Formats: sequence, structure tokens, C-alpha cells
Amino acid sequence: MALWEEEERMREFRGGLIGCGFFAVNQMHGWHDVEGAGIVAICDRDPERLAEVGDQLGVEHRYIDAAEMMAAEELDFVDIATTVQSHRPLVELAASRRLPAICQKPFASSLDDAGAMVKAYAEAGLPLMVHENFRWQSPIRAVRAVIEAGEIGTPFFGRISFRSAYDVFSGQPYLATGKRFIIEDLGIHILDIARFLLGDAARVDARTARVNPNIAGEDVATMLLDHEDGAASIVDCSYATRLAKEPFPETLIEIDGSEGTIRLMQDYRLVVTGRSGVARKDVSPPLLPWASRPWHNIQESVVAIQQHWVDCLRSGREPATSGTDNLKTLALVEAAYESAESRQPVEPASPLS
Repeated sequence: MALWEEEERMREFRGGLIGCGFFAVNQMHGWHDVEGAGIVAICDRDPERLAEVGDQLGVEHRYIDAAEMMAAEELDFVDIATTVQSHRPLVELAASRRLPAICQKPFASSLDDAGAMVKAYAEAGLPLMVHENFRWQSPIRAVRAVIEAGEIGTPFFGRISFRSAYDVFSGQPYLATGKRFIIEDLGIHILDIARFLLGDAARVDARTARVNPNIAGEDVATMLLDHEDGAASIVDCSYATRLAKEPFPETLIEIDGSEGTIRLMQDYRLVVTGRSGVARKDVSPPLLPWASRPWHNIQESVVAIQQHWVDCLRSGREPATSGTDNLKTLALVEAAYESAESRQPVEPASPLS
């Protein structure tokens, strides 16, 4: 390999972040920890928020217009951390500038928009990744590792559960105003975990409820999935469940297999009963220097998914949570809402067919 080729391979990728809201600060801290990339410019339509984040995290190049930032800066990628309504125009803008892009979840407000974004990047021959970080949490990956090792044989049942009474509305008040809430905002993560652990689903049967009278959307959802490989799973989400010990933001998991079981319980306690006997392990995520409890689980996953993005850019591999892959999770979300409305099982659409 020529010296210039080695230097190009090892250089640090330059990123631009669009959107400086509630969650984007975690992404900015994550980029500081990632090897091989950094954020050199930020963009937000709110000048005060732009200044606050720029000053806090030491980014000098600041823009209120995304097109201006893409034109002015020498970027290798953009990280789009805005709300869902702006995703398609920003993603298509980045594609037109031939910039690889990460897009925050939910990827799109419709399957048509999501398909259009995936098509734009496929035609440009560029990578597009959705910031679907829950499957990158170390406790979730510990469960996947046990399944892959064959310790419990072939999985036939799963329950992926996120039940809490945590006040998510104080930090993100817009969540209380949308007609859709828990499936679109949280359930999308838990459905993706179900896919990650048990494979794609061929059918979903969903029920929803609104317990909190002060919000517009549903805050409870229960979904039964038929997976293509024969397993069945229950995905249940609630922000109306008051427990003696608040588990937020832990996802609790049960997997039954032909040779054993996996239980990921509160406080990140993993118990595996399998071919090798019974094993107990603490799979608590690390508390990063900039992180805070109880968010440290999610904050750690931000670093992991962003490092994965850099590694994929470096190697030319497709990201695990590519736009194409995330279409399947988004199709499950849409099918769940359709099922809840009709009270009938629904097969998720094939978005690219």
C-alpha cells in the first residue's frame, strides 16, 4: 500500500452535526470518544441553542442553514439529529452533496419517505445509517452473544419489555403532543431489539392504550410478533407503569430456547440456564465520564453505534442499522399501528417491493 493510501485510510473523518436538541448533546460527547472521526461543524435553526452547544462542546464552525454548512465545510459525513419531519429533505440534501449520512430515529414519518431516502442513497452509492442505538447497548449485545454461541439452542419464545413511569416529557415536551407516541418513539427501539435477537417478523398483533390523560398519543403498547424463523415474541412498552424500583431506561428480556433460557433482569443481571449449567453475570454498562445515571445505558450505546459507523466508513461495509435494514423496523411500527386500530393481525409491508 502506498504511503498516501495508508494516510488516507487512517485519517480522521470530518463530520457535521445538524440539530442541537435534547439528544444531540449525547451524540456530540460520543463523537469526542470515537476513534477516527470528529464533528467540525454544527447546525441548528435556533441561534441560542447553536451558541449554547457550540460553547459547551468547543465547536467554532456554526450554521443556521444546513445547505450552507454542507457547501462551506469539507465534510466526510453528516449526522442528522433533528425531528422526524425534517429528515427526508435533509437526507436528500446530503445525498445531492454526495455526503454519507446518519439519520436519527424515527427514520421517517412514512414508509414512502423512508423508501425515497434509501433509494436516493442507493442511487448515489453512498452509506446511510439510522441512529438506532438500543441494539448497541452492551446488555442487549450480551444477550445476542449467548444466542449466537448456541448455549440455549434454538430460540422459540421471547419477551422484550420496557415498562416505566419515568417522566420523559419534561426533557422532551413535544412527545406529549403527537397523536402517536410510545410505539413511534420507544417501541421502535424495542421492536428493533426483537428483530436483532429473533429475526424478522412476518406478522404483528398489537393493542394500545392511553393511560395518561395529559398526552395526545398512546403510552402503553403490547405487540405479539410471529417471527419468520418460527419463534414468537411479546414486545411490551409502557410509560404508565409504576414500580417499587424505577427501571428506566432498562430493557428487560426473556428468551426461551430448545436447550435453555436467558433472563436479562433489572439492574442488568443476566442469568443463563443452558447447556453449560446456570451462569449469572453483571452486564451493567460502563458509566462514561460525561454520562449520568440512569441515562448511561443509552449514552454508552451512542458511542458504540457511532464507532460502528466510522469503522464501516473505513472498511466500506454496510452499517448494521442501515437505511435498508431500518425499513423493516419502520414497517413493523406501521403494521403495529394498523393492527391496533383494526384489532387484527397485520403483515408488515415490504417497503422496497
